[in-house]
Amino acid sequence: MATKKERQRKLARERYQRRLQRQAVKRQQTKKYTIAGLSAVGVVGVVLIGLLIGGVFSGTSKKKTDAAASPSASSTPSASATPTTNAVETAKHCTYIKGGVAARKNHLPPVKPDAKAKYRATIKTNRGTIVIDLLNKQAPCTVSSFVSLADQKFYNKTPCQRLTTKLSGIYVLQCGDPTGTGEGGPGYGFGNENLPTKVNKNGDSIYTPGEVAMAHSSEPNSNGSQFFMVYKDSPLPPDYTPFGTIASGLNIIQNVAKAGTSNTNGPGDGSPKDKVQIISVTIKKI
Repeated sequence: MATKKERQRKLARERYQRRLQRQAVKRQQTKKYTIAGLSAVGVVGVVLIGLLIGGVFSGTSKKKTDAAASPSASSTPSASATPTTNAVETAKHCTYIKGGVAARKNHLPPVKPDAKAKYRATIKTNRGTIVIDLLNKQAPCTVSSFVSLADQKFYNKTPCQRLTTKLSGIYVLQCGDPTGTGEGGPGYGFGNENLPTKVNKNGDSIYTPGEVAMAHSSEPNSNGSQFFMVYKDSPLPPDYTPFGTIASGLNIIQNVAKAGTSNTNGPGDGSPKDKVQIISVTIKKI
């Protein structure tokens, strides 16, 4: 017999799936409208849509995503591209697809990543400093994008717009959108890589404390600039690219989580009550 916790998770998952279906209909309607408008003026483009898993993560604002089922992150283009699914395939070449409006001016990352480099990211926030060792060998295209954006100061003076807590069943702090709405991105998208291979009976993987992973929408190749930091074991579909581990500063996120969230997106899901502002992100080769 299923336990109370298992039943609650099942109900949360079902609610999430219904919400995803509604969002998919809205996205399709928006896509048709936008493409029609572009055709009228003779412009070829891609449609910018909402995030993280459709939200940890689809990064849409307010109640458009349900972190209790999975995270979604930044808004990203719905362009098609060759998915980057493992480090062996992506170590020598990366595909970044332009699309949508960049939240801040930036240029595309290099298509040839420095796969042999070892990087460490230092994120200075108003709550303290978080140091992340980047998994360049496992996720070279993701790391190359993150390093490029950090070097361009894309993340400087930006908020961490989303926190999920016990009530949602997921434990992450999501950052990387200069607009602070959960809908902003770099104006390009790319595929997943280094995805977890172990899943439980519910089809989830456990993202563990200290993992840093990309947020994206339910569309393919929709990784952008938004990412989330896990502060407690979180069951999520194995769809989010892990690209770093927190070397120091995990306690900062845990302390922010203790203060709770605004519940804007639902119980346990919203902006952190203790506001987190990224002051700067710097990259160092180690």
